[in-house]
Amino acid sequence: MLANDVQIEKAKPEDLPAILALQKLAFRSEAELYGDFSLPPLLQTEESIRKEFENGIILKAMKGNEIVGSVRARMDEGDCFIAKLVVHPEMQGKGIGKLLMNAIENSFSDVASFRVSTGHRSLRNLRLYEKMGYQAVGEEPITANLTMVKLKKLVG
Repeated sequence: MLANDVQIEKAKPEDLPAILALQKLAFRSEAELYGDFSLPPLLQTEESIRKEFENGIILKAMKGNEIVGSVRARMDEGDCFIAKLVVHPEMQGKGIGKLLMNAIENSFSDVASFRVSTGHRSLRNLRLYEKMGYQAVGEEPITANLTMVKLKKLVG
């Protein structure tokens, strides 16, 4: 399976339960990495993802009829905040995350910067974001085991 077998589309309200289930599956490895199964993406509710859907854009990566990835973003004062980039564990490392990131960036115009954050031990995520032009601009300790690295990509 290669990324060119995958189509990126805007999610619909009826996709949200499947996207939430995929998110919880994909974030399990992050929970293991940090020894914390109470990470917010693992505890998110359908009501909460519906609010994110209403206040931003959620994209899905489709392979045939199956959702194999997703990402979401929202605007805030000229900056685009990208969150919850997820790819099915069996599909990771095939370029789907990069496709989703490119698609979400292209979904917004008139943006000063794109912002994303990830855990300090999530080296695969950090490498992807850095390859795409993001630079670390700060850190935020969350727990004794988890520090979020904040990254930013200036536009223009």
